[in-house]
Amino acid sequence: MRIGIDWGGTKIEVIALAEDGAVRARHRVATPKTGYEDCILAVRDLVALAEATAGEAGTIGIGIPGSPNPRTGLVRNSNAVLINGKPLGRDLETALSRPVRIANDANCLAVSEAVDGAGRDARVVFGIIVGTGHGGGIAIDRKVHAGFQGIAAEIGHYPLPWMRAEEYPGHRCWCGKHGCLDMYACGTGLELDYLTTTGVEKRGADIVADMRAGEANARDVFDRFVDRLARSLALLTNIVDPDVFVLGGGLSNVDEVYGALPARIETYLFGDSFATPIRKAEHGDSSGVRGAAWLWQD
Repeated sequence: MRIGIDWGGTKIEVIALAEDGAVRARHRVATPKTGYEDCILAVRDLVALAEATAGEAGTIGIGIPGSPNPRTGLVRNSNAVLINGKPLGRDLETALSRPVRIANDANCLAVSEAVDGAGRDARVVFGIIVGTGHGGGIAIDRKVHAGFQGIAAEIGHYPLPWMRAEEYPGHRCWCGKHGCLDMYACGTGLELDYLTTTGVEKRGADIVADMRAGEANARDVFDRFVDRLARSLALLTNIVDPDVFVLGGGLSNVDEVYGALPARIETYLFGDSFATPIRKAEHGDSSGVRGAAWLWQD
């Protein structure tokens, strides 16, 4: 049995998968706000509950925002700030008395969809989270490709490609730099563009609803969002040229995205055509936690 944990800023979820991917147990709790040690204990208790429900022990994989440094084991770049600078893997191994494998949550999305989801027919799967932020992960032969530094596919923090004069130098990102895709090709970018354009704050879901109703400002903002997402995928195609893109996160559920993207990508691509499949994550919000479980495939 394989156990996966999805550690987020608001909730920690555990899933237990049988060999064929069937769910044996699933539980979640709110992420403790009382400190790092309490979060470790919450994971320990969730694993114990999952194993009691399923009636057997399992391997442990965990997906996190950010990633562990492959040389020190310390977590970096996480918006779940409690774990930054912490030896999370070692601490969890002590608490759970067994080895633990850790990967970035977008890499877990890619692995999940490569194993038994929208990329099951592909060798190289590029997973993109289009949610509050813009993140990426790569699975090759159904396994994480984290890179030498452990930061492969950190696409949220390269600058918006082919930036136009009116976009330059770009919004200031939470990482301290300007123009990061984390401020454009995502829900944050959609809402920020609408606020900048109209002076009105509006949730992403409401902007999408207004776009569908034909409201001019919402339609223009959504069109710019698709164009910026297309620039990201065009650059990724030029660099990685994966067999399939799989989209996850809240905005991946907006069907209009899939119809509009291919033609936009082609205008930026260094090539004569674009034919790479772009698919919605088959496991939806469960892709991250399932991918964490599939970190143990050997």
